[in-house]
Amino acid sequence: MEDDRSHVVFDCVLASSENPQAHKGTRPLSPALLFFAGTISAVFRKILVLVACCGAPVCAAQQGSAPQSQPQVKVNVLNVCAPSTEEQQEIASALAKIPKRPSFSEDFEVDRGRSVLDRNAATLALGSTGQPAPSGDPAVADFVRLRRDLAGSGPYYSNVQYSFSRDASQMVETLVFRVRDPKDLLQVSIEDSASSVTLPSVMLASASPASRIKLERFGKSSIVLARCSGTSETPAPDQSKYESAFAAASSALSDYRGLFGATTLVPEELARIARIGGSANKRSTRHVTAAHK
Repeated sequence: MEDDRSHVVFDCVLASSENPQAHKGTRPLSPALLFFAGTISAVFRKILVLVACCGAPVCAAQQGSAPQSQPQVKVNVLNVCAPSTEEQQEIASALAKIPKRPSFSEDFEVDRGRSVLDRNAATLALGSTGQPAPSGDPAVADFVRLRRDLAGSGPYYSNVQYSFSRDASQMVETLVFRVRDPKDLLQVSIEDSASSVTLPSVMLASASPASRIKLERFGKSSIVLARCSGTSETPAPDQSKYESAFAAASSALSDYRGLFGATTLVPEELARIARIGGSANKRSTRHVTAAHK
């Protein structure tokens, strides 16, 4: 009640200061009180104007910055089963520039090892059914990598890398060509795969055809052409018009498999990995057994 009465008295004082004739018959206010009421009224109006002027830019800034707080997410969907005509031309151009009779420099690299895979991200951890390996099985892959540099500055590609990976479910063979002076295209990769039911030597001797071609580009999305199979609900797409690209990729994979000597070198390196891994497991078992005694 005290606050309500004070507001009523203040309103009356303001009204009397603005229009002294509006309250005839009432007791006139003193000049000092009228001066005080007029001053308060003027100050109050200025405060309202300042609040309105200063608050508007703040609100506008907050409204303008609200969309910036949530960054835009751009998703590129690749049609790996049926690339466009322009993408087919880029794939054909990249494959045509692969040298059939390369001249290698003296530099080369042979690398082998074993890697623990991420079950949620690694494609090698997926079996032929597309399902992850059982939780009890270790998601481990053995790999062999071979790299050679192309001699001279004339070739379009600077070096080529061949890799072979094997886990409990499948084996993957990958051939990568890196561009010497990348402007639009960075590298080209050719891939094939087979089930781990067969031996690596059998897969390499049978010259499995390429099943995936990928072009990684600078500042653009990649171009991918892959063999697509059907399901029980949808039939397999017609990919007959891409056979020329798959044939060129399979030919390059077969040629460089022979140039790298992968048919004999890869099984030998995988055998070394098995011996090293077996020795490490035996040492670890002996150490744990000794610790418990």
